[in-house]
Parts: sequence; structure tokens; C-alpha cells
Amino acid sequence: MTSTARSQQPGAKRHHTRRTHRSTRRARRRTTPTPRRLGREVPGTLAVLPTPEDLAAMSRYRTFPFTGQDHPGYLRRLDSLLRTLTAQGRHTALTLFDPAEYATYCTDTGLDPDRPESRARYTTEIATAGATVPYTGRRLTDTLPTLLAEADRQETWDRAGALLSDLGRCPTCAGDTAHDAFEHASQATLRLLDALGPGRHHLVCSVPTGAGTPLLAAVHATADHDGRLHLAEAEALVFCTVLAAGIALRGPGGVVARTLDDQHGDVVRGWSLRDSRLTALTAAEVFSAYCTDARTGDPISPEPGVDYLPGIALPAPDYPHRHCGDT
Repeated sequence: MTSTARSQQPGAKRHHTRRTHRSTRRARRRTTPTPRRLGREVPGTLAVLPTPEDLAAMSRYRTFPFTGQDHPGYLRRLDSLLRTLTAQGRHTALTLFDPAEYATYCTDTGLDPDRPESRARYTTEIATAGATVPYTGRRLTDTLPTLLAEADRQETWDRAGALLSDLGRCPTCAGDTAHDAFEHASQATLRLLDALGPGRHHLVCSVPTGAGTPLLAAVHATADHDGRLHLAEAEALVFCTVLAAGIALRGPGGVVARTLDDQHGDVVRGWSLRDSRLTALTAAEVFSAYCTDARTGDPISPEPGVDYLPGIALPAPDYPHRHCGDT
């Protein structure tokens, strides 16, 4: 009997049908995910109270699950929760919880601040627009400085962006002042790094705003001997935005660059914003700028083994609307 004839026998047909049903059930099990499996692909957000004062402020709410007396213990419990979520295959982002902003948010939205749903809604919204960092398994005590730095960078970017957006268009050429200032700042930053040459560089830009804390932004860059440049895009974006605000406002400000050298000692150079351009400082001016706290104006002790050198003259940028006097 041929194989074709055997496959047409009734018993063989029933056997084939059973195999088909088993295969269909297995395929259905593979293609119909359970809620638990789906949960592994839905990222979550955990809002952290960074200080004991923040914890105490939230503890006045009856439904808040922590007491306000033990901030280290609060962080340890969150660490345990994060480890559990990770073991379940869940991915979690961390953000900061501000009790004062939360109270204002609840007042503005008509929510009861003493309800878990209100805290969850607030966390979702601040994670959308605010600073977040992914949970990587590190303890919160080690992660909080990174999260606080990211929040500070986000706030600086928001403030600088708001200053630029209020400037409107150039009254002389009708150009977009914010766009042109950012283009100018980007070119100036690249030319400054090119002038510094190969090495590891840490740049800090400071721009007084006339009201409150000055704008401060930093960027770390590594320049290879073949001309390639490595830097974090987020840091560079905030740095150029702050520098652009200083350029557009035509006020004081400056940049300090520290070139790191583990063998021979670090070198510090500086530039000031004058007429919306970065102008090289003398060695004495660099020393004064680097050894003064930009936020408070208080003197800072010089570091041993650090050379304070004059800034390097930078070429004029190819800036749009140069006839308006912006360069």
C-alpha cells in the first residue's frame, strides 16, 4: 500500500486531526499572552521622595504608607520593591516627588491629595514632562544623586528655553532670535572644543539672569586625535541652550573649560561673553572665575596641581544675520 493510500485510511485521518488540534492549542497558548506576561512589557514609574523633609511632608496624609521618621528605611523599602519588580521582568523609571508641587497640583485639578489614585496620577504626569532615570539595580542612595542632577538639568533647560521663547523676532531683520542664538551657541561650542584639541574636557557655562539663581550647565566631551568628538547629547543640548540664552540676552556670562590629565595635572581655561561672543580671558581672570562660586559669589580655594591658563582666541562664528550686530 502506498503512503498516499495509508494517509487516506480513517484511522490515519483521525490521528492527523488530533495532531492538528494539539498544534492549534499550542499556537493559541503562544499567541494569547496572559496579563502577567503583558505586565512585563508595560513600564512603570516610581516617584521618590529625596529628602527626610519631603517624607515628613507626605506623612501627614492618612493613606500614605510610610512614616516620616525614617528616610533611610523608606529608601530600603523602595529598594526591595524595585528588586521585586525587576525579578518579575518589570522595567521601572525613577522620578522625583515634590510634596509642595503635589499639593498645588491637587488644588488645581480638584483631586483629593489623601488618595493613592491622586498620587499615582501626579506621578504619571511628572514622569511625562519631568526628569526620569531608569532603574538599573543600583541602590537608591547611589541613584539619587544622578536623579537629582537630571532634575537640575531639566529645570535649567526649561528656564533657559523660557527666556529664549520670550525674545520673539529680531526687530532689525525679523529673524528668529532664539533659533539664531542657538545656532551661534552650537558653533561657538564646537569651535571651543576644536581649539582645546584632543583630550577629556569638562565645560561649564554660567549665565546670570538678573533674577534668582544664574543658569548653569555642564558638558563632558572627549576629543580623539583623529578629530572625532564624543559627548552626551542631552548635556550638549542644555549647555548650548544656556549659552544661547546668554548670547541672546547680550548680558554677562562665560565658559570655563577644564582639560583632564591624570599624568601631568589638569588645565583650566576660560572665556567671557562680550557683545554676544566668547572672548578669551587672561590667566588671572581664569583663576578668579574658577575660584568663585557661580551661585553664591563666595571664593573657592584653588586646587593643587591645576594650571590656570589664558583662554584661546576663537574665530568669529558663521552666525546668521551678522549685520544685526549679534556677533
